[in-house]
Amino acid sequence: MPAEPIPAELGPHFRVGDALRAGVSRARLRHASLGRPFHGVRSPHPDLGSLWSDAVSGARGVAERAHIDKARAYAAIAAEGAFFSHVTAAAMWGLPLPLQLLRDDTIDVSVWAPGRAPRGRGVRGHQAHEVLAHVRPHPATGLLVTSPATTWAALAAILPDVRDVVAVGDAAVRSWRATPLAQLQELTAAAHAGRRVGVARLREALPQIRTRSASRPETHLRLAVVDAGLPEPELNYEVFKAGSYLGALDLAYPRQKVGLEYEGEHHLLDPVQWARDIARYERLAAAGWIIVRVTKMQLFADTAELVARVRRAFGARAQG
Repeated sequence: MPAEPIPAELGPHFRVGDALRAGVSRARLRHASLGRPFHGVRSPHPDLGSLWSDAVSGARGVAERAHIDKARAYAAIAAEGAFFSHVTAAAMWGLPLPLQLLRDDTIDVSVWAPGRAPRGRGVRGHQAHEVLAHVRPHPATGLLVTSPATTWAALAAILPDVRDVVAVGDAAVRSWRATPLAQLQELTAAAHAGRRVGVARLREALPQIRTRSASRPETHLRLAVVDAGLPEPELNYEVFKAGSYLGALDLAYPRQKVGLEYEGEHHLLDPVQWARDIARYERLAAAGWIIVRVTKMQLFADTAELVARVRRAFGARAQG
């Protein structure tokens, strides 16, 4: 027998008490079609592939969408003035994180000091100080969340690799084919607002942040070659020949005509994208460019060989 419908006015996540007052039976609230993300909250089991509008989900993956959905469920019982921060805020703003942080399945909820940090299953509570944090409603979800600059600063406490701190900063200030979430001066102000965990990583990352990096792997690739002593490449460099547009390169050394391309998994799984990539590489090769193509394993597990390949491309260009 089909379960009785839930009144639409309760929304996708609702308090048990509100449902009872709306006439929903206790038996219906125990039905398997409703999830129990938090004590006292019920949610229909979401189809994460169709639940999200583009305005909310953007290019986020399943892990990010599930994380945000859990935050929306918690909002039904959140204390007045509580807001989302750290990993949860990063997921809402679309800031890139190592996947293991999102798979933790714990959301970050903050309150202003001296308030007591929230506790409970699936919640990581924090106490925030007004001098160190700025909060605003998220434009797509309407939830209170730390600003992109504050989120970047807070994440330094849980990102041990400064390259990931740079990657989050890059994403926050990205202006290439995007509207920046924050300005560099906002990140600078957040890094120097006062004492906080991870402040040394913030100040190390700050001068390495760039506005034209389009992804976390691109940031890691740039830092890998620079840390190895190679010159800093141009980012998302657009190549023209005789007035014709040949394509954009993730990283490029225009003088040497050496380009670096990160081959994300979506390039291999999307046949249309793969065909476009091949055609673009052929155009660039015909124009005299050497393209070093980099996979996820090469970037994150074999950096020394990656750098050696770039050096060999430089050498081949010098000999040519």
